[in-house]
Amino acid sequence: MRKNKRDFINSAFTILTLDDDPIMTATLQSYFQIAGYHIDVENDPYKAIERIRNCHYDILLLDYLMNPICGDQVVEEIRKFDRDIFIILLTGHKSLAPPIKTIRELDIQGYYEKSDRFDQLELLVESCVKSIRQLRTIRGYQDSTAALIEAMPQIYSLENTNCVGENILNKIIELLNCKNGFLKLNFPKDEGVEIQEFIVGEGIPGAKGLTLNALAERFSGKNQDETIFHAGLYDERENPIGFLAVGFEQAPTIFQSQLFQLFVRQCSSALSNTQLLSKINRSYYDMIQVIRQMVDAKDIYTRGHSDRVAYFSYRLASALKKDESFCERVKMAGLFHDVGKIGIPDEILISDRKLTAEEFGIIKLHPMKSHSILSVVSYFKEIAPIVLQHHERIDGLGYPHGLKGEAICEEARIVAIADAFDAMISTRRYSSALSISEAVEQLRIYGGTQFDSHMAEVFIEVIKDWDKLTAELELCDKL
Repeated sequence: MRKNKRDFINSAFTILTLDDDPIMTATLQSYFQIAGYHIDVENDPYKAIERIRNCHYDILLLDYLMNPICGDQVVEEIRKFDRDIFIILLTGHKSLAPPIKTIRELDIQGYYEKSDRFDQLELLVESCVKSIRQLRTIRGYQDSTAALIEAMPQIYSLENTNCVGENILNKIIELLNCKNGFLKLNFPKDEGVEIQEFIVGEGIPGAKGLTLNALAERFSGKNQDETIFHAGLYDERENPIGFLAVGFEQAPTIFQSQLFQLFVRQCSSALSNTQLLSKINRSYYDMIQVIRQMVDAKDIYTRGHSDRVAYFSYRLASALKKDESFCERVKMAGLFHDVGKIGIPDEILISDRKLTAEEFGIIKLHPMKSHSILSVVSYFKEIAPIVLQHHERIDGLGYPHGLKGEAICEEARIVAIADAFDAMISTRRYSSALSISEAVEQLRIYGGTQFDSHMAEVFIEVIKDWDKLTAELELCDKL
């Protein structure tokens, strides 16, 4: 039984023996095959060099005195492209062996004087195997740690739980090179607990649909499958929030086990951060909603303006064939585009007289104030630049930075049209509402100067079905 185990361990190491004497290479091959090693033979030094160049070998056993070149010359060529292979030099003539200095310079790991017995040579090979195993362990740790460090930005993406869940499961499958995975998350929400399950490949048998407690019991103790890694995920207060499991086709290595344990700890931390950030974002979103409503409440003439801008922005983005995430982004930007007006004094914001140049300059600060409010938290990081640019003009005469043409992001160009259109068809203190046809004419006149001309034309097509739009606008409070 012990011999079989040794044979299995030794088979993980490959040996090439090189000697211009075929009898010697055949003898060595027979001896080390019995010991369980995979060993190949070569009698031509040049062929041996190319063989090592093209194939992986852990150990090289080579004769010193050979034709057409000696062993030290072979080693010198090999060291030009392979610094990892362990080399044991064999010689039947001690007096003709290379000096110690040469052995050190060529990084030769052992020296053996040929005899009828190979016990000493086997000990040298076993010593090389131990060193190789230690190097593999060190490199395994290094590779695992490097892979985990590289994965951290995706695990700590701090997005919603759905994105984080997908990131976690896909990344562990990639890191451990396995095919099947299962992740269950139980995230506390304001309304209760949100339960999510993610599956890769065939998943893990018997895992789907179980509670966290049932999962822990199902995969514990005597029921544990050696080809499955599993672990519970906990928040900073040690409350269970998830369960992660991955399946392998065969028993995994110690490196995979250690990497999985490290990964689980990082995932628990990432999920705790995501949960905390979700609460912060929700609170901040509610606060911004209050600010937006306070801005609307300041002026009866602009009440509902932000809702309509959000609606028009969404409809225009959809007509431009943008994807759903883009459309939702411009809708959110339209909803919060004027929050910075909370910082504009009432005597300026709701004045019914013509503003001075200085007062208008203060009004023009509101995109930057909106940007400052929204950019505080990552929840609004995508819409903050849109809000900052929604008063820029295609001809570069807008504010706050005088951006021109395509330097203005697409989303901001969309919101600019929606914002201007709603302003034109709304009654304000300083102006009467335009009719739809008059507003359309303004969009055409200022297309290419104030507005993106293509987007303006598309928006004109959108509002042709005005009756349908006005019916939908009655539901704006739900946007």
